[in-house]
Amino acid sequence: MLKRVLMIAYHYPPLQGGSGILRTRGFVRHLPAHGWQPLLLCPSPGAYGQTGDIGADPAIVHRSLALDAGRHLAIRGRYPRWLALPDRWSSWWLSAVPAGLRMIKQYQPDAIWSTYPIATAHLIALTLQKLSGLPWIADQRDPMLDDSDSGALYPADPRLYRMHGWIEQRIAAGSAAIVCTTPGAVRMHRRRLAHARCVLIENGHDEEDYSSTTRPGDRPGERFVLLHSGVIYPSERDPQQLFAALASLQAQGVLAPHNFQLLLRATGHDAWLASLLVNYGVTGLVTLAPLQTHAAALQEMQTADGLLLLQAANCNSQIPAKLYEYLRCRRPVLALTDLAGDSAARLRLCGITTIGQLDSASDCARALMHFMTLARQGQAPLASAASIVQQSRSARAGALATLLHEVCHRSPP
Repeated sequence: MLKRVLMIAYHYPPLQGGSGILRTRGFVRHLPAHGWQPLLLCPSPGAYGQTGDIGADPAIVHRSLALDAGRHLAIRGRYPRWLALPDRWSSWWLSAVPAGLRMIKQYQPDAIWSTYPIATAHLIALTLQKLSGLPWIADQRDPMLDDSDSGALYPADPRLYRMHGWIEQRIAAGSAAIVCTTPGAVRMHRRRLAHARCVLIENGHDEEDYSSTTRPGDRPGERFVLLHSGVIYPSERDPQQLFAALASLQAQGVLAPHNFQLLLRATGHDAWLASLLVNYGVTGLVTLAPLQTHAAALQEMQTADGLLLLQAANCNSQIPAKLYEYLRCRRPVLALTDLAGDSAARLRLCGITTIGQLDSASDCARALMHFMTLARQGQAPLASAASIVQQSRSARAGALATLLHEVCHRSPP
């Protein structure tokens, strides 16, 4: 008989866009095969700004009212700051706690799981844990606080920083385990929360989402398409040194619109990037493309000549979720990141050595040209089949199921 876990998640269909959806949905899809039935508590669809198909997952889903302070409670675009502490969906707590208690009474779950970066989900889980006594696992996709690398505090807002610190301490005191997605995040949490149990369960790919698409043979003389799929944050993935490198290579006559295209898909910051492209004079080399479905995005990744990963040094303790999808696509990967960060370490473990420094225009140019040469010759390193299997969502769900059994004081299956 399956055990049950109450999963509290803001990021879940019909919300569209964002890697958090894929992490939660991957657990929901694969936990039943590892002995656990998911019970989802999510906000009402009106809380989401952009929605799509719900799809079919093996889970019982209950929704409760959540208002977005920025859309539902604002007057002429303005709203009191306290309505957005710890996030714009803080109102969800008011409806989710009673809904969660009803689910606990009806379904008798064995454990509670909640996921950040919507901190209200953790507050809901914290309350339900106190009222029910059930063991609770707090899934920290991204660190709630960051005071380690550059000296700049995150979050920058002092009130939000203090509240995140308070929540983090409550998580450490009330949860049976804190799950992190990178080794750096584990170290960061252990340093701040000495008595908390911190466990590593990385992101991954879902094998069911991939087609059997194969690449055609070499296409000499055709334009090389380098794809970045996903959000480009102005601070954490600033591409300006890359654009400077493209401008230099264009001026040298090495790159031109007929032989190279950098395709930036669903950046989330198109207006900012468009102005940069004009400033650097590389509008002919770079194309901004709109958001598409996840299935279409994966298909595009599998047919690109190369896949681009951007990650600045201020995110050394984070790994973009798309990295795991890139590896599964088995297309050449160019990573522009800090060599000391977790992203570079994960790539090296998988045998990917085509890495350059994002903060150096000259190194971006060097890494790009070396990468294109290897890719055109069919010699760019790819992840091994064994490493890809280890990074599947099914394997990650197995790790979570093992942890759930442990916190419930039962032997793993």
